[in-house]
Amino acid sequence: MRLALLALPLALALSACGGIAGTSGSVLPPRLEEQASGTDALLIAAHAVDGGVVWASGARGTVVKTVDGGTTWTAVPVTVAGADTLQFRDVVALDAETAWALSIGPGASSTIVKTTDGGSSWRTVFVNNEAEAFYDCLSFWDARRGLAYSDSVEGELRIRRTDDGGETWRIVPATALPAAAPGEGGFAASGTCVATRGTGHAWIATGNADPARVLRTTDGGATWAASALPLVAGDAAGAASVAFRDDRHGVAVGGDIANAAEPADAVAITADGGATWGLGGRLPFPGAAYGAAYVPETNALVAVGPGGVGLSRDDGRTWTLVDERTFWGVAAAGRDAVWVTGPEGRIVRLRL
Repeated sequence: MRLALLALPLALALSACGGIAGTSGSVLPPRLEEQASGTDALLIAAHAVDGGVVWASGARGTVVKTVDGGTTWTAVPVTVAGADTLQFRDVVALDAETAWALSIGPGASSTIVKTTDGGSSWRTVFVNNEAEAFYDCLSFWDARRGLAYSDSVEGELRIRRTDDGGETWRIVPATALPAAAPGEGGFAASGTCVATRGTGHAWIATGNADPARVLRTTDGGATWAASALPLVAGDAAGAASVAFRDDRHGVAVGGDIANAAEPADAVAITADGGATWGLGGRLPFPGAAYGAAYVPETNALVAVGPGGVGLSRDDGRTWTLVDERTFWGVAAAGRDAVWVTGPEGRIVRLRL
């Protein structure tokens, strides 16, 4: 979304226990492992393929990856013209070789690039040709099928689909979508405003309108419905991220993006696939959450924002503070394989 991301400074634009049970039944706090990313660029998004392969992307055309769980990170420069001027605010990977990165901005600044050789070379597979469009994030079900989401265009929601690995992107017709609210869009703050699951489920978090909403599909993006969220909403406010642990249980997080100091209703939870939403627990840090990720095979969530890192072990009902520093991106592959990313190349691995 251009309002939240271009008007604000770069650094801001965009179970009830906090640990794991030890052998004696006591609760152990999460362990934080600082990792050297090899860059001082703001790292905005992350994608964990598994406990070894992780990709991250961000400002100044930066993409980095690890194949050993973060012991070493390697820069994978995007080899397309002008890439060093782009902000890659989302990255999605299949494995150590194939990945897509999305740059953000109005018009042609919104592009998608793809690599199939581990980042040695990249191709541009999408360039936005609509002046009003501003793509915020993307997600894939598998090697061929995926979605990209933009702020609304001429009063219509804008979603694109691909079924050929991102080589072509088709606009979902307005007749298959709910009507857009004035100014409705997404927040390109962590690459997690779109979530895909299974063979056809997907959810999109929206904001900058009242109410904030989650869009949902069960047929691979062919048709969509919308549900209102009980979050703070309006200009530069709403839902920034959505995550699901199965087809029914999910969370949407966000808040007032322009207000980094005050707590707000920033967590919504659902148990019916996103048809209805209720308020979750208050975040353990001030301001908005930029991103959230479920830890696979658990009820645990990690949320990040300018105010820090929060951990919930009960689907977002209660939270504990893990770190007070600013973070933007989060990705999880398992209990001991959660990564959070942020300013100055910051990457931290959490072991829960």
